[in-house]
Amino acid sequence: MLSLRGFWSRHRRKILISLGVLGSGYLVYKLYESHSRRLSELERQLDGARRVDELIKNRLQAHFENIQRVSDTTTLPYAMHYLRSRISEDLDLSHLTEKLMQGKGQSSVLYGKEKLELWDRLKILSFTRTAASLWSMTVLCLYVRVQVNILGRQLYLEIARGSENSLSLDEIDSFSRHAQQDFLATADYLATYGINSLIMNMQNAAMEVLKDKQLKEPFSMLQLRETMIQILKMFMNTSESNYWIHYLMPDNVNDYKQQMAMSASGFDDSSVLMDATKLEQLLFETHAVLSSPDFANVLEISLKKAVDILIEDIGIHVGGTSSLGIPLAKLLPQITRLSLPLLDEPSSNKFLQAIRSLSEVELFYTLLYANMPTVS
Repeated sequence: MLSLRGFWSRHRRKILISLGVLGSGYLVYKLYESHSRRLSELERQLDGARRVDELIKNRLQAHFENIQRVSDTTTLPYAMHYLRSRISEDLDLSHLTEKLMQGKGQSSVLYGKEKLELWDRLKILSFTRTAASLWSMTVLCLYVRVQVNILGRQLYLEIARGSENSLSLDEIDSFSRHAQQDFLATADYLATYGINSLIMNMQNAAMEVLKDKQLKEPFSMLQLRETMIQILKMFMNTSESNYWIHYLMPDNVNDYKQQMAMSASGFDDSSVLMDATKLEQLLFETHAVLSSPDFANVLEISLKKAVDILIEDIGIHVGGTSSLGIPLAKLLPQITRLSLPLLDEPSSNKFLQAIRSLSEVELFYTLLYANMPTVS
């Protein structure tokens, strides 16, 4: 016992220091172990969040690609086909050409004044038909692309809000399917409701531009291009600024809902469409894009590109490389004939494909989709 006390007395300081070091080491170890557990848990949480984020991104990309696919394979082809049938029906020139053919060389059938009136009407309606087809094809192509990008942005917002409100991806999917069907359906508005006013105003523009153009007057391809551009510009500048948007989109969403419900079910059942507030929101954003200076610039570039291709095709068919030009009367059949390819199936429509490949168009839609609004 005495020896132990002696040992303690001699080595007490060393023992206490050693115990302190051991205690501190154990405490540091426990702190490190606890910190490691927290780091591991945090890493698991971050890894889980990354997986969820990746899942959302993949789902968003899949939805956007699905919207694009529906637009390219269903919405635009159907709208173009319907538009072509409406323009062909409302601007059918066969009765004029048949009457002129019947009266050719038979003065007893057509008097001189009547014949001139028929030719003048054929001149106006030939340009009207082709200009209306060209403008409709161009605007409809751009409009549907705007729809796709806006739906992509809206889907992004819905997913962002859904993650904040713990909504399931299936609930977000439901919005996506419902929204894209109802919103993309407005691509038919032009052919269904806007075409009559479009044709009337395009005809007025053609009459004004062509009033001093004589049928025997020689036309070069450059003059023909300038004439078509003038008709389109006069048409676009009719009435108030951007009035042409009303050809593409409904002014009153509730009236549009009722019209679509009637056509879909045969009776007034507004439940077949999405909530009016959501549709109104999508159309409001679309209107803002279409009325922007950037879209106006893209539309002008696209129209000129389509006119250039059209004039090139006419020149090939009539051999219009001569500087002396070709009498306007001989150009009318080709002007009328080429109105149909303007509204060909999108997959084989060289006018539409040329517009899509324009660098200005690609840049516009890249910036449009990238301009994500802030989630509120």
